[in-house]
Amino acid sequence: MTHLFPSDPTQRQIAGELYELAKDLPLISPHGHVDPALLADDTPFPDPARLFVVPDHYVTRMLASQGIPQSRLGVPSVDGSEVETDGRAIWRLLAANWKLFRGTPSRLWTEKVFSEVFGVDSTLSEVTADAIYDEISGKLNQPEFRPRALFTRFNIEVLATTESPLDELTSHAKLAADGWGSRVITTFRPDDLVDPEWAGWQNRVAALGELTGTDVGTYSGFLAALRSRRERFIAAGATSSDHGHPTAATLVLDDGEAAVLYRKALGGGADARDAEAFRAHMLVEFARMSLDDGLVMQLHPGSVRNHSLSLHHRHGRDVGGDIPSATEYVRGLRPLLDAYGDDPRLRIVLYTLDETTFTRELAPLAGVYPALYLGAPWWFLDSPEGLRRFREAVTETAGFYNTAGFADDTRAFCSIPARHDVARRVDAGFLARLVAEGRLPLDEAAETIADLAYHLPKRVFRLDRPA
Repeated sequence: MTHLFPSDPTQRQIAGELYELAKDLPLISPHGHVDPALLADDTPFPDPARLFVVPDHYVTRMLASQGIPQSRLGVPSVDGSEVETDGRAIWRLLAANWKLFRGTPSRLWTEKVFSEVFGVDSTLSEVTADAIYDEISGKLNQPEFRPRALFTRFNIEVLATTESPLDELTSHAKLAADGWGSRVITTFRPDDLVDPEWAGWQNRVAALGELTGTDVGTYSGFLAALRSRRERFIAAGATSSDHGHPTAATLVLDDGEAAVLYRKALGGGADARDAEAFRAHMLVEFARMSLDDGLVMQLHPGSVRNHSLSLHHRHGRDVGGDIPSATEYVRGLRPLLDAYGDDPRLRIVLYTLDETTFTRELAPLAGVYPALYLGAPWWFLDSPEGLRRFREAVTETAGFYNTAGFADDTRAFCSIPARHDVARRVDAGFLARLVAEGRLPLDEAAETIADLAYHLPKRVFRLDRPA
């Protein structure tokens, strides 16, 4: 199939040749949010609705935008309100509103999963909803459609999940005991412990102290506890940390200044400026820790979390109410980069939701600092158009080898191969244009597409090191 390839016949032919070189390469998924229990327990998916709808905020937010309550989509509530539990009813609701997804990557991914994973070629509609539901349901109970079998079928070499430092990594321990420890690895995500504005922060800090047996009443004890958990995560296979801060601000404080902020936050007296300063300083602290333990830092700034208070109050965090905001990187990152940007031990993968910064800020920064790599278009930008705009905006300044390959960033396990396939097709088309315009020899384009699809993410995220 030639979908997503350029319409120009010469470029389309070249894109097809390049895509053939990349399409069967193993998948490296260095950043995502699949629940590790899915693979640790290897139990069948319960039904199509809980596979395609309930966990996928791309889907539920679109339906919510048309006034469909998330409770009718089976999204768990935190306020005790009633939630739909009938998978077929949820599926019929999706089918009745399938036209909302015309032209969206969600439809592209979902229909690729229908056809390529489950062999369903019918278009979802109110008429076909029950037949498609029954066809997929019948296959979910077959051994070859259980999570581990699909993992192998998808040709996933490494899948990184994301856990809080407070997670005891029970699922990862089970995976390791079953011989899957190097295939499914964890990622250290400490946001809930470095954001004093996040409700319950003091309680989580106390839990960190109990988990590590450390006195977290002091700033030095807090840092020691975080280092202890990083060691535990590394032992469980982690090669990276992930930081989803509201901004890209970094700040260098001495230990005394940082201790004052920490005590103020523990006492409940920190205001918004104090919280931002503490988060900014902790990014520098984590960079310093990375010099010692080698974890790759991933930075995901620029999302206004839980923008819809009604969604947040009814369903909690991470249900589709987050909105991108303008983000400043040049001045924000400078303190951290001044300190460690040239240190060969540090590696930072930087993402953005503000694509206006691709050419103006991110590509030039990656073109200067050895520690900095540009992450793939993320979340609202991981569409075919967003992926193309990324290559067009950053390549002329940062090249290909200051980028970090594709990251699917998904909770929807079955969509992983579809998302990677879209990225490989878009890159094939971009490279084909360079070849057709005489700007890149075909043999170099062939090497580049293999690097973008496989070798770069494996190297940048330090997945090429012995376990």
